[in-house]
Amino acid sequence: MSDQQPEQPQPGDGAATPDGWPTKKAGKRRPKRTGWRRLLPTWRMLLGGFLLVVLLIAGGLIAGYLLVDIPKPNDAAVAQSNVYLYSDGSQLARDGVVNRENVPLSKIPKTVQHAALAAEDRGFYSESAVNPGAMLRAAWNTVLGKGKQSGSTITQQYVKNYYLGQEQTLSRKAKEFFIAIKLDREESKDDILQGYLNTSYFGRNAYGVQAAAQAYFDKDVGDLTTAQGAYLATLLNAPSAYDLSAHPENKRRAMNRWNYVLDGMVKEKWLGAAERAAMTFPTPGKAKPAAGMSGQRGYLVEAVKTYLTSNKIIDEQTLASGGYRITTTIDKKRQNAFVTAVREQLMDKLSDSRKVDSYVRAGGASIDPATGKVVALYGGVDYTKQYVNNATRRDYQVGSTFKPFILTSAVQNGSTTQDGREITPKTSYDGTNRRPVQGPNGPVGFAPPNEDDVSYGRITATKAMDKSVNAVYAQMAEDVGTQKVKDTATALGLPKKTPNLNAFPSMALGVATASVLDMTQAYATLAGHGEHGTYTMVTKATKGSEEVDLPGRQKKRAVPRAAADTTTSVLRSVVDNGTGFAAQAAGRPAAGKTGTADDDKAAWFAGYTPDLATVVAVMGQDPDSAVQKPLYGAAGQPRMNGGGPPAQIWAAYTAAALEGEPATDFDLDVDSGAEAPSDEPSEPSGSPSSSASTEPTATSGPPVSDEPTTPSAPPTSASPPAEPPTLPTGAPTPPAETFGPPEDDDGAFGNEDSLFYP
Repeated sequence: MSDQQPEQPQPGDGAATPDGWPTKKAGKRRPKRTGWRRLLPTWRMLLGGFLLVVLLIAGGLIAGYLLVDIPKPNDAAVAQSNVYLYSDGSQLARDGVVNRENVPLSKIPKTVQHAALAAEDRGFYSESAVNPGAMLRAAWNTVLGKGKQSGSTITQQYVKNYYLGQEQTLSRKAKEFFIAIKLDREESKDDILQGYLNTSYFGRNAYGVQAAAQAYFDKDVGDLTTAQGAYLATLLNAPSAYDLSAHPENKRRAMNRWNYVLDGMVKEKWLGAAERAAMTFPTPGKAKPAAGMSGQRGYLVEAVKTYLTSNKIIDEQTLASGGYRITTTIDKKRQNAFVTAVREQLMDKLSDSRKVDSYVRAGGASIDPATGKVVALYGGVDYTKQYVNNATRRDYQVGSTFKPFILTSAVQNGSTTQDGREITPKTSYDGTNRRPVQGPNGPVGFAPPNEDDVSYGRITATKAMDKSVNAVYAQMAEDVGTQKVKDTATALGLPKKTPNLNAFPSMALGVATASVLDMTQAYATLAGHGEHGTYTMVTKATKGSEEVDLPGRQKKRAVPRAAADTTTSVLRSVVDNGTGFAAQAAGRPAAGKTGTADDDKAAWFAGYTPDLATVVAVMGQDPDSAVQKPLYGAAGQPRMNGGGPPAQIWAAYTAAALEGEPATDFDLDVDSGAEAPSDEPSEPSGSPSSSASTEPTATSGPPVSDEPTTPSAPPTSASPPAEPPTLPTGAPTPPAETFGPPEDDDGAFGNEDSLFYP
C-alpha cells in the first residue's frame, strides 16, 4: 500500500467539494456586469415583470367581473326637467317632458335595425360586447387632444343609456366594460339591440326609435322607409348636428353621414347596390316645439343647449335626461329691449297684403365685450311658429359686414398696394365699377360690380367703407393676401369652418355665411381693442348638490390694438357719414357696418359702442319651402338695406339696453394715416390698370345705401348675376370657389375653433 494520498478535488475544477457539492469549472464563471450595463434589467427581470403585469391585469379583470353586478335601470330612463334662468335668477324656461314609447324588435323593420348597426357597430352580431382596441384608440385620441372619442360598441352604449349615466369618468367606463361583458353572456343580441333602439336619444326630445319616427317623419317606426331609417341612424352620432330643422346649413354634413350609413349597409350585404343607388335623401318634417317654448324662450334654450354640448361641458343625452338648473348670461331687461326693438322697427311694418312680408325673418345677438357674456339674443318671431334660430344659423351671406376684417388685416400685416404704398384709411383706390382685380401678374379673374353699378373714381379706403365700394375692398383683399384676411377674420372670432369663408377676392363681397352670433363675437373683438375672449352663455349649472365645471374665459390678443382701433375709427365714419347713419339714433358714440347679401336676400348691421357689441340681420325665407327669398318691397321699402331696419333695430335696442348708463367715448390708439381725411370731390373712373393712387381724395355727398350686387328695384327680366361677371377676353380664369357648405367626414361634428359651433 502506498503512502501517497489521493489528490483532493479543488473547488472550481469541476469536481465535488468535500461535502459532496459540485462546483463550477474553472474559467466558466459568468463575468460581472460593469459600467452602464449594470443599469439595464436582465431578460429574467423583464420576463418576470411582464408576467407580473399580466397576472395583475388578469386578476383585475376577474375581480371586476365578479364584483360588478348588472344594476337596476337608472333614473335617466325617466328624464327630469331642466330649469333655465335669466342672469338675475328669475326663471326663463323649463323643459324635459319625456317622449318615449318602447316597441319590440319585431316591430322595427330589418332595414332600420341594419341602418343603426351600419352607423354604430357593424360587427355587433359577430363580435364581442366590448372592443378593447377601439377603446384604447379612443382614449389615445382623447389624450392627443382630438376631443373626447368614443370606442363603445352598441352593447356598451346600451349599458350607458339604460343602467349607468353619461358622465365621462374612469369608474363609469370601468363599470360599463364589465356590465357589457356580463350582459352579453346573459341576454341575447336581439334583446340588447331592442333595448338600445328603445333607449337611444335621437334629438327633438325623442327617446327611442318609435318616438324618433314620429318626431321626424310623423309615422310609426314600422312604416319607415330604408332611406328614412338611415337618416334616423345618422342622428345616433350627434342629433343636433344632423337635424336640418334647427340647422339647415348642415344638410351637406347630414347627407355625408346618411351616405356613410347606406354604403355600410351595402358593404355588409344588408342592402342591394341598385336599391341603394335609387334612394334620395329624405327631408325630415318640421319640429314641433313644446308650447312652453313659445316666444324667445325656445331660441334661448336651444342656443344654451348648443353652447353646453358643443363645448363638451355636458353631452347631449345627459343634458336631455334633465335635472339641471342652468343660470344663463341673458339679461332680462336687454332681452326684452331686443324683442321690442324688432317688433317696433320691423314687424309692426309688415302687412298680410304683401306676400314678400311673409318671407321676413330677423335675428340678433348682443355681447358685452368686457366679459364675453351673451346678454341678449333674438332668434325669430316665435319658436313654436318658426323653429330655426336666426341668431345661430349659418346659411345667409354676411355681405359688406365682412369688409372691416380686410382693413384690419391690412393694418395688422403692414400691407401695401400693388405699387408699394402702405395701406391706411387715407389710401386712395380706384373705385371704378367692375374694375378687374389686379394681382402681381395682372388680372386675377374677378371684376366685382358696385351697388347699382356706380363708379366712384379715386376714393379713399375710409370713404369706400362708408359707401361699401366692392371694387376697392376686393382689390385691397388681393393686396393684403386673401389667406391673411381669412386668418384675421378667424382670429377675430369667425369659426374656421364657416361655410364659404374662402381665400379669394370675392370674400370682400361677404359671400361667407357666418351666423349672427359669430359676427357679434368678431365685432366684440374689435370693440375690445383687438383682444378676443371666448364668449359664454352660462354662468352656473348644477344638478342636485353637484356643480358642473364651466370653462374659464380665455382672453388673447387676436390683432394688434392699432389694427382694431384703426378699423373702429373708420367704422365710426360709416355711422357718422355713411350707410350706417341710422345708428346715430342710439344717442351713443358708435361704430358699425352695413351689409347686404346677394339678390337682397339678407340685410345686416353690425355695430358696437365701447360697452356693447350687437349684430342684427333681416333675412328672406319662404315659410313653406324654406328657400331663401329676395326682400324687394318688404316692409313697404323698395329694397332691404343694412342701413334700414337692421340699423334702426340696432339703434333702438342699444339705446334701451344702455339706458341709465353713462355714455363713454372710444379710447382709440389708431395707426398712422387713420385721421379722418378731408372730403374732396371724386374723380371720374380711372384706368383699371392702377390699383391705388398716392393722392388721398374722396367723394362727398349724402350717404348711399350699401352694396348688394343688384339694381335698386327688382329686375324686370333676368336676375342679377350671382357670380362674378364675364371678364375681358384673355383674362385668366379665377380659381373655383365653393359656394355650398364645406365637405365633412362621415361623422365629424363640432368645431375646435369656436365655442359655439354648429
